Amino acid sequence: MEVRGARVHNLKSVDVDIPLHRIVGVAGVSGSGKSSLALGVLYAEGSRRYLEALSTYTRRRMTQAAKAQVEDLRYVPASLALHQRPGVPGIRSTFGTSTELLNSLRLMFSRLAHHRCPNGHTLEPTLEVAAERPIFCPVCGEEVHAPGAEELAFNSGGACPRCEGTGTVREVDESTLVPDDSLTIDEGAVLPWQTLMWSLMKDIAREKLGVRTDVPFRELTDREKELVFHGPAEKHHLLYHNEKTNTAGEMDFTYYNAVYTVENALAKVKDEKGMKRVERFLKIGPCPCCGGTRLSERARAPKVRGLSLDQVCKKPLSELVEWVRGVPDSLPEEMRPMAESIGESFQTVAKRLMDLGLGYLTLDRASSTLSTGERQRMQLARAVRNRTTGVLYVLDEPSIGLHPANNEGLIGVMEDLIADGNSVVLVDHDTHILSRADWLIELGPEAGAGGGRVIAQGTVEEVEQDPASRIGPFLSGRERVQVRTPVPGEHLFDLGAITLETGPIHTVKPLQVRFPKGRLTAVTGVSGSGKTTMVLESLVPGLEASIAGSPLPAHVKRVEAPGIRQVKLIDATPIGINVRSTVATYANVHDELRKIYAKTPDAKAGGWKAGDFSYNTGRLRCPTCDGTGSISLDVQFLPDVDIPCPDCGGSRYAKDASLIRRIPKKADTHSQNTAPAPPIATAEATPVIFPVPIAVPNDIHTVLNCERPLFLFFRVLLKRKLKSLNCMNLSLKV
Repeated sequence: MEVRGARVHNLKSVDVDIPLHRIVGVAGVSGSGKSSLALGVLYAEGSRRYLEALSTYTRRRMTQAAKAQVEDLRYVPASLALHQRPGVPGIRSTFGTSTELLNSLRLMFSRLAHHRCPNGHTLEPTLEVAAERPIFCPVCGEEVHAPGAEELAFNSGGACPRCEGTGTVREVDESTLVPDDSLTIDEGAVLPWQTLMWSLMKDIAREKLGVRTDVPFRELTDREKELVFHGPAEKHHLLYHNEKTNTAGEMDFTYYNAVYTVENALAKVKDEKGMKRVERFLKIGPCPCCGGTRLSERARAPKVRGLSLDQVCKKPLSELVEWVRGVPDSLPEEMRPMAESIGESFQTVAKRLMDLGLGYLTLDRASSTLSTGERQRMQLARAVRNRTTGVLYVLDEPSIGLHPANNEGLIGVMEDLIADGNSVVLVDHDTHILSRADWLIELGPEAGAGGGRVIAQGTVEEVEQDPASRIGPFLSGRERVQVRTPVPGEHLFDLGAITLETGPIHTVKPLQVRFPKGRLTAVTGVSGSGKTTMVLESLVPGLEASIAGSPLPAHVKRVEAPGIRQVKLIDATPIGINVRSTVATYANVHDELRKIYAKTPDAKAGGWKAGDFSYNTGRLRCPTCDGTGSISLDVQFLPDVDIPCPDCGGSRYAKDASLIRRIPKKADTHSQNTAPAPPIATAEATPVIFPVPIAVPNDIHTVLNCERPLFLFFRVLLKRKLKSLNCMNLSLKV
């Protein structure tokens, strides 16, 4: 593949030749342009050119990408990409649905199962089901409707009616209804009656139901507590007195017990604010109708080899593979060819997953509980399951979340792709993965504006010896990374400890763990060993519950963390995809800027508030582009063309916003320039940030579209302490 004049993102007119039918590694420091070359040029053009070969009628019904910013690109094959971060799974997504293994199983239970007639009799497997002919019970003669594959899916016809296929339901947590049982009901012991319902419920409980409301709740009898929690919803005639207005009256009121008060409030929730009032009284538990299987009773009725679909989905993949292998032998001779065909489709997908070390997962495991590494390998198996040839596979950091012991499976998959006549380009930092490449291309030497150039290329041995290469010394082992000196073992727990004790959950056995306080603790282990489960599903929610004084998660037995007042979680969840979001909005810089400009005399005179400067809902956003800064032009069968908004010029604001000026203070008398400041690289700006005054624009138009790096605004406008952030080379408008 011959790339000439690539200028995607920060690439500086890159010219490079990339061999086909080889594993090509792309290395470089973060932000040097690796993904821009691999995804922004090779994949973008490879996929676009393939789609252009389709008919105009077909292309009009597909999302098309614009041509990459490259002068010339020759000999690029049709391309598939494995992106860096798997998407966030939905609430109904499981390991079985994500890998599509469940499709084969549903077909198996539709066509090969023992079905049940309406009177409860079991029918033997028959080809009549696949032929869509009517079948009748040999015992009672009743016609039997065998469910199709879609009727066994919890995303459609086979869903449990109670939980709608999610396997979980929100239930009232009775332990939260009376958080302090030393209080009397009159003093507000029953919290839902204080926050979600009229306080008249206390009067009904006292005067009509005979519940004592002037003694501590803990001293009430079991009958009185039962009336408070589950008393009947009956109407009662009541005389009431309004303490605020000092008026009295009489009316018929329906008694809402504490549990029903929460359920009624939940049914009426219409927004996030209302949900926050109710969610403190709720817990999420397995659906009582389906037992967490997500399937309706009818979908759980067919059986193959004596097991129902939900029971089979509880098996680990390694066991399930053997179970599927034995299905044909359990059927009549005439049904075995069909069973072998369905089984083969299952085994083909399962083999890739087994090769990648996912044999311990069950098909009913919720995708949201899987680690990034597990989801990454699922995505890889799905991308390479078909034995294609002549395809370019672009892998963006495929080793993320993988233990070194699991890298061999990844390398094996790439070698299989090459053996089938494909080409592989992978972007990665892992020296073990890069050392197995046939050809290396290194970009750099720095991030952002200081990168975007090819600084070294060749075989692994050639790059190791190249003096211009920054990764060469690490590939050869001449350099090691050590950024701090670890604390000596005898002093690890000098500052205290965080203790965690859990019961079994997913694949993790009961645990007892101690984390040293005030230290950096790394949790490692092969992919799927339980790291994510221990930290994200046990330690973090356990600490949050302990700090809030709420009940611990069901599987967490004990958490002790003296002195810990807050928990901050930074995980692999994508930051977001809102088209109006920028570095400024995510870093909360935009919030601070809106407050600053809302306090100016111009804003006060015009009646503008901080919210009016919002891209999403503010009155000052551009009405033409709705705060996106660009508009999309429909060019029929060609890709849509995005151009800067002709009215706001890409600033996202209406013209009125430019009339709101910030009056400079004496301390920044140099802040008079209203023209956009020229681009400044981080390395160039850092030495002059403190001794030299910085020119800062007065209007929010220019501030947010200025090309200056982010940290200048932290210093000059926001008066914040300069932090060492990886995004400091970005401008606010990105």
